[in-house]
Amino acid sequence: MKTLRQFFALSFIICPCVFGESKTDPNSTFTLAFGSCGNQNHPLPILNDVVKHQPDVFIFLGDNIYGDTGNMDILRQKYQKLGNQPSYQNLKKHTDILAVWDDHDYGQNDAGKNYPHKEASKEIFLEFFEEPKDSERYQHKGIYHSVYPKVGDKTVQIILLDCRTFRDDLVREKQVTNLRGRHFYQLEYIPHTDTAKTLLGAEQWEWLEAELRKPADCRILASGTQFGIEYNGYEAWANFPHEQERLVQLIKKTQANHLVLISGDIHYAEISKFEHSDCYPLYDITSSGLAQTWKFATPNKNRIEGPIMDNHFGLLTISLSGNNPHLKSEIWDHRGNQRVEFTIPFRDISFSK
Repeated sequence: MKTLRQFFALSFIICPCVFGESKTDPNSTFTLAFGSCGNQNHPLPILNDVVKHQPDVFIFLGDNIYGDTGNMDILRQKYQKLGNQPSYQNLKKHTDILAVWDDHDYGQNDAGKNYPHKEASKEIFLEFFEEPKDSERYQHKGIYHSVYPKVGDKTVQIILLDCRTFRDDLVREKQVTNLRGRHFYQLEYIPHTDTAKTLLGAEQWEWLEAELRKPADCRILASGTQFGIEYNGYEAWANFPHEQERLVQLIKKTQANHLVLISGDIHYAEISKFEHSDCYPLYDITSSGLAQTWKFATPNKNRIEGPIMDNHFGLLTISLSGNNPHLKSEIWDHRGNQRVEFTIPFRDISFSK
């Protein structure tokens, strides 16, 4: 497979919406690894484990570094520190890399559209991940984007969302404390009741509808923020319930079959199953903890696998040929142990059963 840099040098002329070479074997699969919450000061040996699985692409799902600064020189230096890690260089040598951001690599904890350095931060982000200069990402606000790897005569659509650039501020809750096991935790935010408040923004919603109308045999929707979890007081799509509903209705409107979400942010792994009467189940596979860990998992009635509290990465194997096309999702920890294996038949994530 060509690298993204090699392909995008041609794609502006040939086709703006496909990356990589078609695999010659029509019975082959497409393998996608992903993770979030790394740290530029950590050696990130988990990335060497990713390479052993030989994925076609790796997606960084945000908090790829911990920038947290208003000084863009410092932010750039922190990205470079990640780039200098031998494990990152090994990953870059052996597979294509795609990325979205979350708050800490955007530049400020829990920040949204009012972060004052978002344009400068975008430039640093795109430069670090070597986005081709003719990429559409440079032509619009934010970093949302999509690519279309081919598997024989089949197409995988990878949609990279931007959950920071256009997002309205969250509503703070300072009064309520919950008990989870032995851990008390503060409910930091409560859901918006003002439906004018947005997570993705009008421009990105318009673009997303156009993307979901494009033909694809499988769709991977990458979000730095979890979609499928129940409200738990932390950052999530659940803080914008009307936006959560809007995505469901958009999938229904466009009849976009075979869509699965991947997400990060929370410092552990889990799979959530979001059920809605107007849509097939939306699975959200969260991989968060390339370098970070957390003390406990918050409540999530939609959780069907996990939580995995050790450092880990996620792996999707998309099988598009034969009579039973399906997606196999896995979580692999830093000791080389497979902790989760969950298969989703395409017939279960389709409007036409």
